[in-house]
This record gives sequence, C-alpha cells and structure tokens, in this order.
Amino acid sequence: MKDKVVIIGAGLVGATSAYAIMNWGLASEIVLIDIDKGRAEGEAMDLSHGAAFAKPVKIKSGDDEDCKDAGVIIIAAGANQNPGETRLDLVRKNTEVFKSIIPEIMKYITDGIILVVTNPVDILTYVTFKISGLPASRVMGSGTVLDTSRFRYLLSEHCQVNPRNIHAYILGEHGDHEVTAWSLTTVAGVPFNEYCVFCGNQCNNQDFREEISRKVRNAAYEIIERKGATYYAVGLGVARIVESIFRNEHSILTVSTILNGQYGLSNVALSLPAVVGTKGIERVLTLRLSEGEEEQMREAGNLLGDIIKGLDLEQNN
Repeated sequence: MKDKVVIIGAGLVGATSAYAIMNWGLASEIVLIDIDKGRAEGEAMDLSHGAAFAKPVKIKSGDDEDCKDAGVIIIAAGANQNPGETRLDLVRKNTEVFKSIIPEIMKYITDGIILVVTNPVDILTYVTFKISGLPASRVMGSGTVLDTSRFRYLLSEHCQVNPRNIHAYILGEHGDHEVTAWSLTTVAGVPFNEYCVFCGNQCNNQDFREEISRKVRNAAYEIIERKGATYYAVGLGVARIVESIFRNEHSILTVSTILNGQYGLSNVALSLPAVVGTKGIERVLTLRLSEGEEEQMREAGNLLGDIIKGLDLEQNN
C-alpha cells in the first residue's frame, strides 16, 4: 500500500488530522481537497512550511483525481455540529454532501480505504458503503475511537494510572446512544469491579458509572459550547487509525463498521472492536456484553437503521 493520504474537507478536523499524520511521520504524501480551493491551498502551504521539523512528506492541495493512488482517503467534509445540535441533526445535510462526493472520488479510487470522519459518522459510514459499492472491509468510520479515548482518560484520572494500562471501550453509536461497555473494562488485566479494591476510591457503584458515562457522552457538547468545535483529539484519533492501516498493526480499534448479524443487527454501521490493518477491517470482534449493554446496542442499531431507511440510498447503488 502506498502511504499517501487524501483528506477531503480542509476544515478544522481535516487540517488537524493532516497535522497529526504529518507529525507522526505516517505518510509520504498528504493531499488536501476542499470545495474552497483557497482554504485547501492555504492549509497545505502552512503545513508545508513545517517540513524542516518533520519527517519527509509532500503536502499539497489537489482534486478528486489524487485519490487514484491513495492508500487512505479521509472524508471530513460536511456541515459542522453547532451548539445545541446533536450529531443526528446533521443527517440529511451531510448525506446530500456525501451523495455528491462519493460518486466523484469512486471514478479514481483503486485499492484505497475510505475513512469517514464527518458526523453523524455511523450513518455516513453506511451511506459511503452503499454508494461506493466497496467491500465493507474497505469502508470504516472513526466511530467511537475518540469516545473510547475519553473514557480511558477519565478512568485514568480517577484511578491515577496511565490510560494505556486501561482497556475499556465505548461501543455502538458515536453519539447520544453510545454504549459504555463496563462489563469489558479492565485495569492492568484486572476486571474493573475487582480493581476498585486496589484503587481505594469510590468507583464501583452505579452513580459513579453513570457520571463517567455522562461525561463521555456529553464531552463534545461541552467543548463545542466553549470553543465552537472539537478537532485536536479527533485528529489524533484519525492519525491512530491511519497508523494501524499503513503499518499493518492489526490493532483493535472501535471503528464504525458495517454490521452483518452482530447482536442481531444488519444494514447499519456501528462501532465494535475491530482488527485494523492494511486490508482495512480484517475482522470484527463480537464480544460478550452484559444483557443491558446488548439491549442498548440493539436500540442504537434499530434507531440508526430506521433513519437510514429514509435516506433513499437504493437509487445510488
């Protein structure tokens, strides 16, 4: 796979993702595409001027034809979430944007993997899958990779351990119906319920769990209220996914993927732990959840499935 990245949408999320990918030395070429060509050119120039401080990389603005030999095509274009809006409020606006973008880039994509970042990311991942006609393995969304990082950060602050020693997942929808998988949460390999004995803090009770889940779920709203948008952490999350693809890490990441019967759900995209490498999504892990968590997964899947049915995607096949 050629380590070339094309980013469609040079707004805050797209440009910050480019910056993170450049800093991590993941790509030999980064191309920015935007309907505002001046914006794409300006971001490419700004990033290029830091070439002396990073590993060799060519950064430029371009057009859809640049997708031809790209290993990963990141879609970060679309309307932003405004204060007071939910991610699902963006469905119809950004579906229309994707209906114009996907057919055009598919004229050039050969072996590339599409990574969707635009919200609502789960629905737009499914929209991309349906319109592009690509195998499910080559279409993924950033999903709950960021939510999972937020969850691990909050637990690390409470337990006073490094987030990398915490294994915990946010699953399902990247949004208000996300599932906090407490049943899978471990610290240093110890189930969270048992680790609380070592922790010494009050953390093994329902009030604590509901508070942590609420903070993760509402994090984006609080950031948007304070500064207008979220982009640093999501940019790092995008770079983490790209890293696993280009380096064929087979890392397990909670990307948004097309479901095919997991937890009784099909024809919808949700986040589950998935093995990610050069081929894209190599396999999806259907882990044993608690009865309540499984029910939450089904509720989220059915909700998004009903919304998808009203998007008139069949005509785009």
